[in-house]
Amino acid sequence: MKANFPFLYLFFCVINIFQAQQKPQSFLPEAVKQFPNVRDIAISPNGNEVLFTAQSTMGNLSAIIEVKKKNNGWGLPKIVSFSGQYFDLEPFFSKDGLTLYFVSTRPKPDSKNEKKDFDIWYVTRKSLKDEWSAPMNMGSPINTEHGEFYPSIANNGNFYFTRDNPELKRKDDIYVSKNVNGEYTEAIVLSDSINTNGYEYNAFIAPDESYLIFGGYGRKDGFGSGDLYISYNTKNGWSAAKNLGNVINSSKMDYCPFVGVDNKTLYFTSKRDSTNAEFDKPLTTEEFLSELYKYENGVSRLYKVNIEVLVSR
Repeated sequence: MKANFPFLYLFFCVINIFQAQQKPQSFLPEAVKQFPNVRDIAISPNGNEVLFTAQSTMGNLSAIIEVKKKNNGWGLPKIVSFSGQYFDLEPFFSKDGLTLYFVSTRPKPDSKNEKKDFDIWYVTRKSLKDEWSAPMNMGSPINTEHGEFYPSIANNGNFYFTRDNPELKRKDDIYVSKNVNGEYTEAIVLSDSINTNGYEYNAFIAPDESYLIFGGYGRKDGFGSGDLYISYNTKNGWSAAKNLGNVINSSKMDYCPFVGVDNKTLYFTSKRDSTNAEFDKPLTTEEFLSELYKYENGVSRLYKVNIEVLVSR
């Protein structure tokens, strides 16, 4: 494939400028700190609803939480109507806000209550004021006997997600199922510009498919654990994925990206840790607890950072 040198030069310059200017901030800290661990986020198209996943300390209990705008602020977090019984996570709104996709191990209606592997499900509502329907399994060709995760949908309906397919003798990869005349095609694995023999996961596709932000685990150019990467959709295909740098990525797990297109903001999950473990004098009980429960203390939390320089090329 012929290299696109002007594009690549601009790409690396943009990354360098971005790294010098940005610092992630906590997102919805009062709501997030009510739960042991919080991961992945979806914001409704009108910006009035935020969904995220809350989990137990060990990650074996998982439910989807909603927070809605109330007056000039945010209301109290609560479990969405369809969650709270099974292991649910990774919500994603349709572009009209009337369908919500998510991942679950809940049993199918005809499976005699036997839990399944991870599948992608969806719920619908007639209007933004209505309650969600009962969950429905997406079925084939999106779901298979393997695990499917982290749905993200472009404006043209193309459906991006992660699949764990042992038949490829690789770890998790990112796939796309094209929307052709309202029907999903058999999913195909994205190119090696994005996928490797290791773990690729949690992909957010730009509404116009111009870029993909995703997680990659244990890569040579990583800063430790899982990092976030970006790849651009060029005339020659997907560009080689570039690490988003050590301002967004930490030495801990950084994952679950979501981009607010209107405000050019990247929301993501991180287990970054700024806990101070060395002191000049003994701590009081209050000081000790403050250090233990600070926002950036190594548990999964939500962060945000402006990335206009990255997504407005």
